[in-house]
Amino acid sequence: MNDEQSRPADGRASPPSRYDRRLLVAIGASTGGTEALRELLEALPADLPPIVITQHMPPGFTRSFAERLDKHTPLHVKEAEHNERLYPGHVYVAPGHAHLSVRPLPLLGYHAQLSEGEPVNRHRPSVEVLFLSAARAAGAGTVAIMLTGMGKDGARAMLALREAGAYNLAQDEASSVVFGMPREAIALGAVHEIVPLPQMAQRLIIAVEAKNKAINGP
Repeated sequence: MNDEQSRPADGRASPPSRYDRRLLVAIGASTGGTEALRELLEALPADLPPIVITQHMPPGFTRSFAERLDKHTPLHVKEAEHNERLYPGHVYVAPGHAHLSVRPLPLLGYHAQLSEGEPVNRHRPSVEVLFLSAARAAGAGTVAIMLTGMGKDGARAMLALREAGAYNLAQDEASSVVFGMPREAIALGAVHEIVPLPQMAQRLIIAVEAKNKAINGP
């Protein structure tokens, strides 16, 4: 692997991470998700495992959305690029024109894959695609979050994540702009915890810590 491949595409150094490279955070959101993501990310520390996000958004808006988020969090937020390695301390937002999925990168964690395939659940990017790929690539190393959103995109894939050993959180109805996507995931039995948005960052950190201990021991 050359030097260009061994550092983040944005050129910004990753902070030292105390977490296992097999850990991954996957987040799905739709209506109301832009503000929910800002509130969540601004409360997170800089050394978390890679975070991948599918937010339903039209083409042409996701890059500027990622740039805005980047100003509100110690994490480095960017629009995902095809085949780039996923680094700790970085957040990767699905482009508005493509599905985002993750694939294993032997000994190094994961890398991003972009696809302009047909819409899934009427969406491209689709939370279903992201969550299914996380179930296959990271499985029990995943912590997944379903934030506010209309419809049911990602609910069945969140159940697949749970069956693969992931730990799943969903935003509660009171703090959701639209409770559709979280409600569908909860109804399927895919969710371990239903969490108010102001508490989501803390619950995510606790879940990541628990996953890290499960993989590596105390």
